[in-house]
Amino acid sequence: MIITPVVTSLRTQIDLRVQWLAERLTLLLPELMERAQIDLWIVTAREYNEDPVIMTLLPAPAMNARRRTILLFARCPDGTVEQLTLDRYGYGDLYRQAWSPDTESQDDCLARLVAEYDPQRIGINMSSTFAFADGLTYTEYQRLCAALGPRYAERCVSAEALVIGWLERRIPAELAVYPELVALGHRIIATAFSRAVITPGVTTTDDVVWWLRQTMHEAGVQAWFQPTVSIQAHGMPFDVPPTRNRIWPGDLLHCDVGFCHLGLCTDQQQHAYVVARNETAPPAGLVAALAQANRLQDILLDEMRVGRTGNQVLAATRARALAEGLQPSIYSHPLGYHGHAAGPTIGLWDHQEGVPGAGDYPLYDETVYSIELNNVALVPEWGNQPVRIALEEDAALTGGAMVWLHGRQTQLHVIE
Repeated sequence: MIITPVVTSLRTQIDLRVQWLAERLTLLLPELMERAQIDLWIVTAREYNEDPVIMTLLPAPAMNARRRTILLFARCPDGTVEQLTLDRYGYGDLYRQAWSPDTESQDDCLARLVAEYDPQRIGINMSSTFAFADGLTYTEYQRLCAALGPRYAERCVSAEALVIGWLERRIPAELAVYPELVALGHRIIATAFSRAVITPGVTTTDDVVWWLRQTMHEAGVQAWFQPTVSIQAHGMPFDVPPTRNRIWPGDLLHCDVGFCHLGLCTDQQQHAYVVARNETAPPAGLVAALAQANRLQDILLDEMRVGRTGNQVLAATRARALAEGLQPSIYSHPLGYHGHAAGPTIGLWDHQEGVPGAGDYPLYDETVYSIELNNVALVPEWGNQPVRIALEEDAALTGGAMVWLHGRQTQLHVIE
């Protein structure tokens, strides 16, 4: 089976991402700066030590900052945002090149422009909660304060709300292509969990892992973490170290796969069952266990509402799930430019009581999430052995409602 990316031409990919960036700067940035009450946003970084957010602001095919790059975003009285760059080479039409190295130093240019705009609140990328919003290095901070002088340095505030808003928010064009990315992930998993890749008694989990990694590489998408494949079986529970990695009939397989394409990331987990001798289908207990995990997904999506914090969603979901007799664990996260992306944390596997800081951030509309969770159920056919069904599917909060981007797994992949 040939698996190809959503957009195969590298040049077309670049053109599309530049178009999206232009739309984002025009459509989103004025709203987000107003919401965060930031008058001037300064993003500064040095080559090979880039601020996480600056790479989402530089137009492709730029792959890093050039020497020292400073971007300025200034709110204007008419509601627009002026976009400037202070670097030697410029970034095309998206940013007005505001520094002439032949006439003044970069720091003098920055000081002059800030004085001209005279902003009351200057956003800089410092945050104790979100790494994405903490990209201003100590040296750059010192240099920035020295250039601004005491008057304007005192007006510097954390740009955390602006950074997270910029990273998490999706424009219509991005939301339109996201289902295709998720569908590609589903095709990759379906092929991995088939006889095209797995021969019971021969294939190991490592073989499948490297097939996944190689396939993503050949498909022109970039894995953002090493895939995993694991086994549960009768007498081989999920909560003890595995005794083997060779796949046999009667095994319940699990995978975790995620990639980035067109600057957007996916994250998916699904299960497959290897039919044992004298079986024609998976045991009814495994089918029921998957249905219970699907029910947990339903509850979580129902509780994910605009304005609620990640911790509020987590608590409400767990309360309902426990009341229904489920054994839930919820650790969902935003998706976007990054795999574990900017936005509200909805549980961690080791923090089911809530996550201070990142879990207190609210859900906003037009955002994307990895619905990651598991539920433990007893399987009668395996002597009532506990089995963990760990699922992860991608969904969007758009128009005030949660929707799956390309469906979800409701049936086990079956390997004959």
